[in-house]
Amino acid sequence: MRKLAALALPWLLTMAAAGFADDRVTYPAVSPHDPVVLPRDHGAHPDYKTEWWYVTGWLQTTTGPVGFQVTFFRSRLPFDDGNPSRFAPRQLIVAHVALGDPAVGHLQHGQRMAREGFGLAEAAIGDTDVTIDDWRLVRDKDGAFAAHAGSDAFTLDLHMSPTQAPLLQGDRGYSRKGPEEASAYFSIPHLAVTGRLTRNGHAETVRGEAWLDREWSSSLLNTRAVGWDWAGLNMDDGSAITVFRVRDAQGGVVWTGGSVRGGDGSLLILGAGDVTFEARRRWRSPRTGAMYPVETEVSIKTPAGVRHMTLRPLFDDQELDSRPTGGPIYWEGAVSVDGGRGFLELVGYGGKARL
Repeated sequence: MRKLAALALPWLLTMAAAGFADDRVTYPAVSPHDPVVLPRDHGAHPDYKTEWWYVTGWLQTTTGPVGFQVTFFRSRLPFDDGNPSRFAPRQLIVAHVALGDPAVGHLQHGQRMAREGFGLAEAAIGDTDVTIDDWRLVRDKDGAFAAHAGSDAFTLDLHMSPTQAPLLQGDRGYSRKGPEEASAYFSIPHLAVTGRLTRNGHAETVRGEAWLDREWSSSLLNTRAVGWDWAGLNMDDGSAITVFRVRDAQGGVVWTGGSVRGGDGSLLILGAGDVTFEARRRWRSPRTGAMYPVETEVSIKTPAGVRHMTLRPLFDDQELDSRPTGGPIYWEGAVSVDGGRGFLELVGYGGKARL
């Protein structure tokens, strides 16, 4: 059954992309009048077109710091919901895991994809519990998250405990991404991480800090957009910084936004025009030819003046090719700034991103 389901996935995606899907599926839009409510919204939102549980962070290991990513996506397939068959494809679950070790010099990563159901993959409603086979991200009763995922090269078993309240991005979780586009979006910065990293058959205890992004939408990108830049930064003083921009084909700005939450809990929401990205150094992928601004200066308008930060990569080659699971080629890497560290995501530099 698992093999048949896996073989059917390329056919399902091709049929949907070619327009053979039924037109009776309606994707709702997120609304500014429906704020994020927790803990309910830790769980899946199956009516919407796409959503993700996105964990990125730094781990301290015996060989030095490494970056990691554990991500689960849920996508509602555009097929008729009126079909009563339990074989009718309705939801697709995709997962990525990556480890960024400077000693290796490139990302080590794994990917999985399965249609929901049949014991293969699930995304629970009401709280975080998303799985593909033995890969899992689940929120415990005490509010902590447990993750298990890996590749041929490594396995992560992590426990991530909140040290701060969730951060509702935008207007109570309604985050504008363009003139008419928006998502529901919240983050949990400064997750305290403990657990085990297994490499080459050797397991070691690790500690670190992580960031969780939760986002769902049916219309995330403007038609002009080809990609986006995003960064989530855990600062040493307990503050948390989120910045993003959506780009067009000429590199112009479609939209910008983000937030700055102080260590004291004060919150500044960043809107259109409050954030700028400027490349300081670029790196060209030897595999895809994509040119990424891996060292970037971010400027943020605040009431106290403009704040400048330079994001520097832990190492350059942190490119991930997610085309085998229907995603884009993108750069997702551990970065540091003066007084903090986090992750930088660069999407659409190898061609227009298609979600």
